[in-house]
Amino acid sequence: MPQKKERYKVAVAGATGAVGTTMLEILAERGFPASEVVALASPRSAGKRVTYGKQSLKVLSLDDHDFTGTDIALFSAGGSVSAVHAPRAAAAGAVVIDNTSQFRYEDDIPLVVAQVNPHAIAGWRRRGIIANPNCSTMQLMVALAPIHRAVGIERLTVATYQSVSGAGASGVEELGRQTAQLLNFQTIEPKKFPVQIAFNLIPQIDSFLDNGYTKEEMKVVWETRKILEDEGIAVSATAVRVPVFYGHSEAVQIETREKIDLATVRALLAKAPGVALVDERVAGGYPTPVTHAAGTDPVYVGRLREDLSHPRGLALWVVADNIRIGAALNAVQIAECLVKDFL
Repeated sequence: MPQKKERYKVAVAGATGAVGTTMLEILAERGFPASEVVALASPRSAGKRVTYGKQSLKVLSLDDHDFTGTDIALFSAGGSVSAVHAPRAAAAGAVVIDNTSQFRYEDDIPLVVAQVNPHAIAGWRRRGIIANPNCSTMQLMVALAPIHRAVGIERLTVATYQSVSGAGASGVEELGRQTAQLLNFQTIEPKKFPVQIAFNLIPQIDSFLDNGYTKEEMKVVWETRKILEDEGIAVSATAVRVPVFYGHSEAVQIETREKIDLATVRALLAKAPGVALVDERVAGGYPTPVTHAAGTDPVYVGRLREDLSHPRGLALWVVADNIRIGAALNAVQIAECLVKDFL
């Protein structure tokens, strides 16, 4: 039996992007046992500097990087980039934790929420890759898994209200620019989004599929079933882009397989890892993206109530920072589970 390492060489691919820079920030914040951290990005970003704790790292080109000796590679550089370089990193011996949708729906690659199904991490040995779920699915699973384990979920209906940071830095820039232009009585021209996002709602995220749902909506369907290991859950989602910079919100209705009372649900959520219950029936007694989620790590749950339209129905409101818990933090937490239990 080889001796367990005390420190691990980590690579972060997409290190200049919003999620990549947050991955570096969280690795440093949580004191991940790294012997070395390598920042990787596209050739055009090579030579730039990024921050890792008190260090300034020079960005190297991903295209020609040799992953030999790398223990863990965190990828958040886009699906097409992961398709090329993640298998290359895995072949060199690194465990890849990929934040794109490239590998999520492949049967031999585990799809993991660290606080929900960490046992699935063991499947990394098949191809050397672990997939990070979509940000909206991620926070939803943290909130719903305790209920599903207790009484089962028969049906889930969710409307997501997703911030522009979910579309990357260009989405944040477009909301800021359009807001300034409108307040200065200037005309705007949508670029990143199909229509104006400032002071507006857009009921489309990603492309439309033949069934009328968008790909973003179907991600919630596919990923919920895979993470909860239950193909019998009926899921319907509506994904909406909203003029909020950071933090995704979700209006959730579920029908449980067995009846469960609100007191039990509150008790389950109050002790669930990663969940913060903010559920007072007073003005402001509920979480919002600005007042609670942005820049923080918990998944906030509020507006708990029994659904008047179904005898086993529950309604709740779920809010989280889509860049942190929705992407970067979960990737780092998977890495922490890896070094604790598997490497």
